[in-house]
Amino acid sequence: MLRLFTGIDLPPELKLSLSTLGGGLPGARWVDAGNYHVTLRFIGEVNEATASDIDEALARIKAPRFELALAGLGTFGNRQLWVGVERNDALFHLRDKIESALVRLGLEPEGRRYQPHVTMARLKGGDAKLQAFIATNTLYRAPPFPVTQFSLIASYQTRAGSIYEDQARISAGLGRDGHIFAIRCRSRPEKSPTPPC
Repeated sequence: MLRLFTGIDLPPELKLSLSTLGGGLPGARWVDAGNYHVTLRFIGEVNEATASDIDEALARIKAPRFELALAGLGTFGNRQLWVGVERNDALFHLRDKIESALVRLGLEPEGRRYQPHVTMARLKGGDAKLQAFIATNTLYRAPPFPVTQFSLIASYQTRAGSIYEDQARISAGLGRDGHIFAIRCRSRPEKSPTPPC
């Protein structure tokens, strides 16, 4: 079984910028900068046959290119600290395309409202220091970056935290109609005729 989600990786310089926000919160478990991403759709545990079907369905998605900007901080209750994503219709369009493709395969629809973000830390509860941290960094905004691909990612749980591994990347190639055509690559080319990433 594979625990999968789709997401957008961040440029190295943006990961570095975000990592400077880490620290100064007692009890917070900070996410490794290498794991920063914007989740598009959490899929959950599936067998390898279903994973292969998902891979094929994602490769057929077409959506316009766009730029994305991170801005602001917030929390999900007292459990998770995140950096937000500025409203972007193209991001929601891509996310909806992925959702439709997965539902057509027979997966359950996503029950939660989509709120794009980058998880920064897992929390053990809120206090005045958390509120002060958010207030200090609430004006954080990063320059926009181009989104030219998204990934199908496997998540492996360890005692040290989650490890993410790209299973496939769907890259943006601009067709004559101004839309993305899928250029798929595999992280494990020995298992597929698709070119390696």
